Amino acid sequence: MIVFFKVPSGNVIAAGVKDSLTKENEDKLCWLFGNAERIEGGQLDGFFVGPRREMITPWSTNAVEITQNMNIPDVERIEEYFPVEDENATYDPMLQRMYKGLDQNIFTTDRKPESIEHIENIEEYNEREGLALSPEEIEYLHKVEGQLGRKLTDSEVFGFAQINSEHCRHKIFGGTFIINGKEMPSSLFALIKKTTKENPHHIISAYKDNVAFAQGPVVEQFAPKEHATSDYFVVKDIESVISLKAETHNFPTTVEPFNGASTGTGGEIRDRMGGGVGSWPIAGTAVYMTAYPRLEGGRSWENVLPVRKWLYQTPEQILIKASNGASDFGNKFGQPLIAGSVLTFEHQENGEKYGYDKVIMLAGGVGYGTKRDCLKKEPKKGNKVVVVGGDNYRIGLGGGSVSSVDTGRYSSGIELNAVQRANPEMQKRANNLVRALCEEDVNPVVSIHDHGSAGHVNCLSELVDECGGKIDMTKLPIGDPTLSSKEIIANESQERMGLLIDEEHIEHVRKIAERERAPLYVVGETTGDAHFSFVQGDGVKPFDLDVAQMFGHSPKTVMKDETVERHYKDASYDSTKLLDYLKTVLHLEAVACKDWLTNKVDRSVTGKIARQQCVGELQLPLSDCGVVALDYRFRKGIATALGHAPQAGLISPAAGSRLSVAEALTNIVFAPLEEGIDGVSLSANWMWPCRSQKGEDARLYEGVKALSDFCCDLKINVPTGKDSLSLSQQYPGGEKIISPGTVIVSAGAEVSDVRNVTSPVVVNDEDSTLLHIDFSKSELQLGGSAFFQTLGAVGSKAPQVEDAEYFRAAFNAVQTIEKNGFALAGHDVSAGGLVTCLLEMCFSNTKGGLNVSLDAFAEKDLLKILFAENPAVVLQVANANLDAVKKILEESGVAYVALGKPVAERTIKIEKDGKTVNLDIDELRDEWYETSYRLDTKQSFNGCAEERFKNYKNIPLDIKYPDHFKGTLASLGLDADRRKPSGVRAAIIREKGTNGEREMAYVLYLAGFDVKDVMMTDLVNGRETLDDINMIVFCGGFSNSDVLGSAKGWAGAFLYNPKAKAALDRFYARKDTLSLGVCNGCQLMVELNLINPDHKKRSHLLHNNSHKFESNFVDVDIEKNESVMFGSLSGSKLGLWVAHGEGHFSLPEPESAYNIVMKYSYDKYPANPNGSDYNTAGIASADGRHVAMMPHPERAFLPWQSAFYPSSRKNDEITPWVEAFVNARKWVEEHTK
Repeated sequence: MIVFFKVPSGNVIAAGVKDSLTKENEDKLCWLFGNAERIEGGQLDGFFVGPRREMITPWSTNAVEITQNMNIPDVERIEEYFPVEDENATYDPMLQRMYKGLDQNIFTTDRKPESIEHIENIEEYNEREGLALSPEEIEYLHKVEGQLGRKLTDSEVFGFAQINSEHCRHKIFGGTFIINGKEMPSSLFALIKKTTKENPHHIISAYKDNVAFAQGPVVEQFAPKEHATSDYFVVKDIESVISLKAETHNFPTTVEPFNGASTGTGGEIRDRMGGGVGSWPIAGTAVYMTAYPRLEGGRSWENVLPVRKWLYQTPEQILIKASNGASDFGNKFGQPLIAGSVLTFEHQENGEKYGYDKVIMLAGGVGYGTKRDCLKKEPKKGNKVVVVGGDNYRIGLGGGSVSSVDTGRYSSGIELNAVQRANPEMQKRANNLVRALCEEDVNPVVSIHDHGSAGHVNCLSELVDECGGKIDMTKLPIGDPTLSSKEIIANESQERMGLLIDEEHIEHVRKIAERERAPLYVVGETTGDAHFSFVQGDGVKPFDLDVAQMFGHSPKTVMKDETVERHYKDASYDSTKLLDYLKTVLHLEAVACKDWLTNKVDRSVTGKIARQQCVGELQLPLSDCGVVALDYRFRKGIATALGHAPQAGLISPAAGSRLSVAEALTNIVFAPLEEGIDGVSLSANWMWPCRSQKGEDARLYEGVKALSDFCCDLKINVPTGKDSLSLSQQYPGGEKIISPGTVIVSAGAEVSDVRNVTSPVVVNDEDSTLLHIDFSKSELQLGGSAFFQTLGAVGSKAPQVEDAEYFRAAFNAVQTIEKNGFALAGHDVSAGGLVTCLLEMCFSNTKGGLNVSLDAFAEKDLLKILFAENPAVVLQVANANLDAVKKILEESGVAYVALGKPVAERTIKIEKDGKTVNLDIDELRDEWYETSYRLDTKQSFNGCAEERFKNYKNIPLDIKYPDHFKGTLASLGLDADRRKPSGVRAAIIREKGTNGEREMAYVLYLAGFDVKDVMMTDLVNGRETLDDINMIVFCGGFSNSDVLGSAKGWAGAFLYNPKAKAALDRFYARKDTLSLGVCNGCQLMVELNLINPDHKKRSHLLHNNSHKFESNFVDVDIEKNESVMFGSLSGSKLGLWVAHGEGHFSLPEPESAYNIVMKYSYDKYPANPNGSDYNTAGIASADGRHVAMMPHPERAFLPWQSAFYPSSRKNDEITPWVEAFVNARKWVEEHTK
């Protein structure tokens, strides 16, 4: 039956239960649903918008699990419905439907599981199901029928199509190219592999896994000693490997942007989880490329093509929803997003139409693992096949096939069925299991593979490999009983991993999984007979093929094409209109401020982020290089950066490829790399409209060969990548829009010292000089530039980077300058040209400007100098070091120009051949910010976008440390090399979805505590009592994905499980205990009423005023207070991270009734990111022992973690936040004598 509840907001929650509810369980649900009221009767009148009845949402999955953890049995599904005026109300048809009344059938689908179908006509079935099988593959399947003496089943044909799709098997990259009648000597794969063959450097694994590994440094592993129960963290050294990976999810993001981008992000994370026999993701990157969004009705350059009748979503919707999806997944999983890019483009010329109507969504990232685990082992007969993660649903069917053809070719039903759904919290649980297995002394995993395209049939067949295997379908978890065998075998429900485990380890692995609430199913075993089958409960095999038959021996793909010379016109321009042109360029999405992206994505989780997008006292997104540390101790890390140049690629695919590599390298050059350019590895992701028009396949070959040759000459490798070669969109009536052939290059490299990353923010020191350092060694060109794009042109000539030896010299010279400490600031010249580079270097300051002379440039055209995007960097060096810097450059043979110096005036004065141009920095900063503001209005509520636009420049960070703070470990009596117990015990407490526990555990450990890892299951089962613990910390994250309210489900696990509640009650009844709740832990403490239990009016944590996730580095005032942790810091102003969606302290009592220990330093949004009453950032109990705070001190206890740190304190080892934890340890020591 379905029971309806009305929540205070007016929405309706429907709970499907097997039988009637007891009064006790009804009361529990009313509490869980936010003091809801049960609606009597089995139906409601009116109009409601809710989820499609056939699609169980991730929200429902989490809600049902919460009820299970609260001991409410037999709840099967929970969904939320929103009342609307009438059936004309707007809603998202991709995910929702309109209901005229709610009744007992809203979860019912008139569908029975389809029986196994033996395919009589493969050709007809291919078209009906949208399988994209080629004639050669169909012919091959007929041969298999002959071998078997029977017709193939629907599962076999469907599964074969997914496994062997272009999306999964990359047949074009492995195929033969015949161009102008001549067979090319190498496949595209061979060209890419050549880079690693010639320049292996430290690559350990390339092309044979879903991720590439390179040798890394020895680092500290900080992890619990045992993972099957609560235990203390210990430190040990491991030999690491560094991982690099980038994934694209173009088709799903085009069709359903939120889930498409979300599952793309999740899939890329799983790729890094599944490297070798398990590894750890650290940080992500993202790129979005769409057609023009036509903000506010369109801008001049957006008229180059008429508006199309978009197939699924408008470009504006895609930009907002896709970035929301990618951000949401990373935020909830706990992966920070630290670098990215946006490009919008359309063009019409020579009778051809170009535009990213089929969008590009790239999710990339870096990670690491142990060298012990970086290679997969050989499957042996008897290994157990294990699936970890969520249930099977009718989701993501045929994604591999549909992603391999033009979007719009098949019916919308087929294309919608191919879109997955995302549950990041479930994936986090699976990751916690993988993390635990990799951290143990013995890793029991034989092999591991992520579930993605083609679901079980692809994942599990690749897992067992040539050994073969048998899968018992009765062991697979079924979330939808109407699924057919085909749908069970091939659905792409996300958040799942497949593992091969030695049988002797299964029970130990199961214990860890149960502790982490990670659903684990032993679904089969390897057979040793090179045969692979799925077996139903009745013994029937809907899939029963030899492994060799599955992967096929169809003829190699042959691509025949001819070279087509395409020429594009230059734009005409008026040299007197520089300021008008500049403002227009600054509005282009590729150039404009990306605050609308960075303000909603976590950039601090893990506590290992040394550089992300936002820099300077105004925290503006100006950095193009992301850097993470590999531990909290040794300062070794990984840098990553991106590059692409598709507009230049239209002019010349070879130039586009080289420029893409060059941009990635001129971005990553600002991190001190362990081995300079030789330490860099690249991922090349190719998005191309193959077969869409004559000459495109030839252009792809030209582009790949140019990248291969350039990288070989640079002596760097490309050990990983991806291709998506159907990048065009077909509209009803036959119109086709071709997305420009694009390669996105992701660079990764080991960093020697994460503290020494060069900032793009100019230092206001008049006794310094800015140098323009040329990397291209070629004539300035405007072809492919943002400037030409705003004028509706592509251009005839693109910038060139042909001298790889010179480029190497320039890169390594800049590295030498930086490693000698000579670089005060540095920024790359790319989108928007030199003038944008100079402006951006000034934007995040509130004072100062530049005087610049361009007389040393041979080029006479001022606009060409300012807007050309030839690869280069601008470095600021102190005049005291100028001669040394010049000597480095000159000895390396690198060309440079002294541009000028900082000045006090808030302008950039540019002189060229006797003419002067003055640019008002603050005025142009607002122009640059405006596009971000317009996009932000589509995602922020309650006028917050307007407030942000008005206030962003008036809230500079202003850090004030306590006079007594020395900044050294020794001054606080700390030893970071400690590896022995101190006897002072603390515990971090986490729930499924917690993602900030490791950084919190480490700062406690650094402060002198022995730290125990406690999972809620330890408390629920009574394994852990907390009786020997004196301090507990409830950590940050998204427990239960914040479903039904932040920390509501976590609170329910405490309140409705007797052993957990008893442990908590005993802890708070003691007088020798302290507690801290941060972010989600703060929400939990407030929900459990642990801070002010005597107040008649309860405090609450509400949604941020903007109604979106807020991420920023802010300063807080430590109020005069007597709290144990923060009393000694009273009167200081400290910087730290916020990253939350429900951080608004609602405090109904007068301010004097609360012990407010810290406030946001400004009362204006976004410095007060959530609209909290009294600007509250943290509150303490009346006795000062228990603190609940939303910002994250555990992500700012080291100077390099801080997005802004006082330059006068650059030698500090620690920040004052460590003192707060030391205060806690000392208090415990005094109260436990």
